[in-house]
Amino acid sequence: MAITKELIDGLIVTIQNLYLADDIPWVIGYSGGKDSTATLQLTWLALWELPPEKLTKVVHVINTDTMVESPVIEKWVSKSLKMMDEASKMVESKVETLFVTHRLTPEADNTFWVNFIGRGYPFPRKKLRWCTDRLKIQPVNKFVKDKIAEHGEIILVLGTRKAESANRAKTMAYYEKKRVRELLSPTPTLANELVFSPLEDWTNNDVWVFLMQYENPWGLSNNELQTLYMSASEDKECPMMTEKNLPTCGQSRFGCWVCTMVEKDKSMEAMISNDDEKAWMTPLLEFRNRFGDEAMDRTRRSFKKMQGYLQGSYERLHHGPYLKEWRERWLRELLENQKEINMYGPEEFSDYELITLPELRCIRRIWVFEKHEFDDSLPRIYKEVTGKEMPKYFRPPMGKFSERSLKYTQDLGYSTIFWSFAYVDWYDSNQPSHEEAKNKIYSRTHPGAIVLLHSNSQTNAEILDEVLTHWEEEGYTLKSLDYLTKSKK
Repeated sequence: MAITKELIDGLIVTIQNLYLADDIPWVIGYSGGKDSTATLQLTWLALWELPPEKLTKVVHVINTDTMVESPVIEKWVSKSLKMMDEASKMVESKVETLFVTHRLTPEADNTFWVNFIGRGYPFPRKKLRWCTDRLKIQPVNKFVKDKIAEHGEIILVLGTRKAESANRAKTMAYYEKKRVRELLSPTPTLANELVFSPLEDWTNNDVWVFLMQYENPWGLSNNELQTLYMSASEDKECPMMTEKNLPTCGQSRFGCWVCTMVEKDKSMEAMISNDDEKAWMTPLLEFRNRFGDEAMDRTRRSFKKMQGYLQGSYERLHHGPYLKEWRERWLRELLENQKEINMYGPEEFSDYELITLPELRCIRRIWVFEKHEFDDSLPRIYKEVTGKEMPKYFRPPMGKFSERSLKYTQDLGYSTIFWSFAYVDWYDSNQPSHEEAKNKIYSRTHPGAIVLLHSNSQTNAEILDEVLTHWEEEGYTLKSLDYLTKSKK
């Protein structure tokens, strides 16, 4: 199939007709890779050509951040989403914002590090692939289910292609036969979720030809994207429109830098080998190879299961979670790698986090309260590596407290933090509108305010960038709780 202007124009008309056919909202999966970029770019170009009065429904652009993405890719995606937000403001439509971006993450107590270092789950492998569901599928399903509950149905637009693999082609062909309407396939997991795959018959080469011929509408450089793929290929080449037996650079794998589902992370290895300026990622690659060592794995694990009992068969005990010494060792090494990246990596990674404070708090809770490791070693490890005390803040649930609770938290070294403003934003199924939320926030903003915005609020996530910009324009400066508590001393 040749990527011609006639073919693209026809596909644009198809997308327009599908968008105008009903009131069902669209959700586009965006990973930052070539396929999802081409899919979103096609959709953007198609809708941009429609009259503003016909743009009546929002297109949700979702990206799943596993929190262990390759640092280079994570920065690329963050930059892209920010540019989308700015470019979408320039699109005239009947809705407030036509393209609304969403960064989806796993729950704080269910991230890779909380399960691996906290609970001691063995590193993922083919027979124990616990990571994909927790890090990717669950956040997406939660978002999709919320939209289905709100609208009754959604159309999920994906960059899946039959040429990706024989299994993918077989699956897509199977659901193609079950289409409930033209171009829309059902999904095996969720009812009222229909899938549209505009690139289903494209090859890798087709994708690259399109990306090189059509300018990215939100301002991202498709040439930079191609360079990114080239750097992740072993030969640093990306043949296009040449010999049929040559693969394009689209074969490069982008994903989690901790992934142990593959024997070697050839993508990161190639990036480091092809570009001296990416040598700062070497410690991450070496760390991944060490904890993913299959030969050493059983020696690092306890015979006790997560629940504390022994299990076995044929007079042989089965191994359980990782021993305390190894979980502590890996936490220390992870923090050391983070410190090294902050100090010696590129300037844009000077505050980059391999593991977040909420994750550290979850790990600490698991070690002390679930595993009964009462030496409470995590704060000590954190201080030894970073030279800093772990921030200790306590927000009383629902604001309920007593003199006794205040004393207990103080004795434990915690600062009790209250808030000066909050609003009803925590009901998943009853979210306030953007305008309602912004009016409440702006009207109650004052110098020194501590604003409580619940993290589960979809509205808060969608308006946060606009709110922060508004505060800055009003002359406010955002400070951390560390600044607040230190200024009181």
